[in-house]
Amino acid sequence: MSVSATDVKKLRDSTGAGIMDCKRALTETKGDIEKAIDYLRKKGIARAEKKASRETKDGLIESYIHPKSKLGVLLEVNCETDFVAKTPDFKNFVRDIAMHIADKKPTDISGLLQQSFINNPDKAIEEVQKELIGKLGENITIKRFVCYEFKNGLIESYIHPGSKLGVLVEVNCDNSTVTASTDFQSFVHDIAMQVAASNPLVIRREELSPEIITKEMNIYRTQAENQNKPKHIAEKIAHGKMEKFYQEVCLMEQSFIKDPNKTIEELSKELIGKIGVNITIHRFARFQLGE
Repeated sequence: MSVSATDVKKLRDSTGAGIMDCKRALTETKGDIEKAIDYLRKKGIARAEKKASRETKDGLIESYIHPKSKLGVLLEVNCETDFVAKTPDFKNFVRDIAMHIADKKPTDISGLLQQSFINNPDKAIEEVQKELIGKLGENITIKRFVCYEFKNGLIESYIHPGSKLGVLVEVNCDNSTVTASTDFQSFVHDIAMQVAASNPLVIRREELSPEIITKEMNIYRTQAENQNKPKHIAEKIAHGKMEKFYQEVCLMEQSFIKDPNKTIEELSKELIGKIGVNITIHRFARFQLGE
């Protein structure tokens, strides 16, 4: 049958599919636009399944902070190339998934994929994802996310230019007047940037696992012993290196990126002294693309 250019354009506008795919779909469905859309959706999903084994090394880190900063999301979505990562379709998908997570609060990726999409309740997230794979021609995976929500304090995010690195932090404070202050908000923002730049493992050294501490101590002890140091000297050297290790991986002991002469602990105490209210850096997440 003959397929009109108008119908092809209408189908392309609805699906984003190529001209030949649209002509073929309309031919197969005898010009029925709705059936042709279903045909292309099925075809797109089939193509997506074939691409599902492809490695996804690129993508975007996205954040969403709800008004009043009491709820925040950090999300990583991967694709195969930077070209696709920069497309409006991919960017919009990542943004919408971040907002969906904030609204529906899934606990894991599997649960997220089965949820009805907030922008289109007739479709599950997994279906929307597969349609986008079919449209863009690359595998797309929702790799990981965190969602923080609480009442006392602020949640802040920092996305590094290029959207390949992102941070979400939660800083607690029981005084709503203080949390609305410029001093407190600047502090929370600085902590987010600190985490992005210095990549701490934990907030305080007490949070490090015994396995990590034992492993590092054994390495430093062996290094000193290999230099033929007496055992008691080797032990002192190892403990000294452990202190440097703590300063590198524990947020509160790191040098502040804006003023290396003070630690984050000292920065925090300065703010507490100024505002007269206790504050606590409660938790953080740091996503770097492809980790």
